[in-house]
Amino acid sequence: MTAPAPRPPVHGRVVDDMTRCAHYASALDIVAIRFACCREYYPCHLCHAEAADHEARQWSRGAHEERAILCGACGHELMIATYLEVSSCPECDAPFNPGCAAHAPLYFEV
Repeated sequence: MTAPAPRPPVHGRVVDDMTRCAHYASALDIVAIRFACCREYYPCHLCHAEAADHEARQWSRGAHEERAILCGACGHELMIATYLEVSSCPECDAPFNPGCAAHAPLYFEV
């Protein structure tokens, strides 16, 4: 049996192993976003602003096939296009915060 791949590191003020952070810590706040500018995972735009030494950049529409969303429940990496269409993880069915859709333009060209 093959061991699962290790989870990528998540930067910022992460408060638990499901990628919740100091800014967003509800039961449904379980995703981290890999930022286009640095290709590092952060729980949210505020964590990136606090910890990164550069401005955030959106993923372009042409990059929506990139695996840039990390499910904090199971560690599955979702493509941006998939994440924008689902309300829960397609791998483990953990629900995502529906309020995150309001922040999508911070991360992705939509």
